[in-house]
Amino acid sequence: MSGGVTPRDALHTEGLLRSIYLPRTVDALASAMSTYGIPLLVLVTTRSAALTGVAFAVAWVPRLAVFGWAGSIVDRRGASVVFFLASLGRALVIAAGAVLLYLHPGGIVASVTVMVLAATTGVLTEFSYIAAETAGAAAGRRAGARAHRLHAVLLGIDQTATLAGPALAGLLLLTGPPQMLAVITALSLLAALLVLRTTPSPVAASRAPKDNTNAGLLAGLRTIRSLPALGWLVTGLTLSNLAVAFLQAAGPVIVVNYYGQSTTAVGLVWSAAAGATLLSVTLCRFAIDRLGLWPVGAACAAFASLACLAAAQAPDYQSYLLLVAVLMAADGGMAVVLRTLRSRLIPPEKFGSTLSATILILLLPFPAAGVLTALTPPDALGHVITACAVLQALGLFPAFVRLRTDPALRR
Repeated sequence: MSGGVTPRDALHTEGLLRSIYLPRTVDALASAMSTYGIPLLVLVTTRSAALTGVAFAVAWVPRLAVFGWAGSIVDRRGASVVFFLASLGRALVIAAGAVLLYLHPGGIVASVTVMVLAATTGVLTEFSYIAAETAGAAAGRRAGARAHRLHAVLLGIDQTATLAGPALAGLLLLTGPPQMLAVITALSLLAALLVLRTTPSPVAASRAPKDNTNAGLLAGLRTIRSLPALGWLVTGLTLSNLAVAFLQAAGPVIVVNYYGQSTTAVGLVWSAAAGATLLSVTLCRFAIDRLGLWPVGAACAAFASLACLAAAQAPDYQSYLLLVAVLMAADGGMAVVLRTLRSRLIPPEKFGSTLSATILILLLPFPAAGVLTALTPPDALGHVITACAVLQALGLFPAFVRLRTDPALRR
């Protein structure tokens, strides 16, 4: 996760592979397995749809609470140090959970264990993600006009991990919870070891005051407010994320209880979505070269809204899987636009805190979606998805209308 100056001829070869791509690949796979596998673990362990929704909320509330911390610490300590400690901490926590579930496969101990795992792994994953994004943004700034290509590669890494992670977690869960958790532990340890081989990233804000978490978060919010293009896009994507979050939170209940499929089929939905997103990101990389950021982003916004609206009426599992894949593919295209715009506009010395504030806003719908899933009867989930699709369209349409003439997207 080197943040130092890299020669341009090595930018897309060995330097990036060793310092950015490889650690991020392993960490993203571990993150995807824990993000999608642990809610499945809750459903298998507790057999409760309501507790599955509660676990989703429990996983996200602590993640949101540490964002200000994460950005400030990355700015002060450097991305490499934070990435190493977060990956190592996740490995230790999940290893302890695997031992407890091996000794107590059922009952109150198992239920408490999976809930604690949902919360703690979510927090540690966000620390490693902020560190990885900060390192990737630094490389994107050095890439100049080729920044969107680098961000497409990084997003492709994330989506490849999401493609493999849920399916692998679902398959391993069939052999038992300890086996799934053992693999996540091994991947987390490998990510920590890989970052040790990279050059330590410099401290971008070593002169920043070591006050409290809120100071860094407020500074990030002020930066977003001072950048209208970023603010409009973040607002639209936040409402869009409510639809995505609800589909993720309610996914196990919809697929298992409504469509009568297995837990492996839940992972297959998100693996298919990740595969579609990976293809979308690849296409967007070339489309942005020819058409620019705004046309590609606006088209993706339209597809996302229509796919979410149709998913609420999906008659069978196959249709549901296809529509979720289309939705996530469109969301991936908008993510390329966001990451490119973010790396262009945010000052380097404020990137960690502003990134934390941006992601905090974007992820606020996720705990809300977990609570909403817990409170919604299974028969009414389709109506909630429809409402989320309407809000998604209402958020994205004015955002991209406003961004159409913004110099930042036309640059």
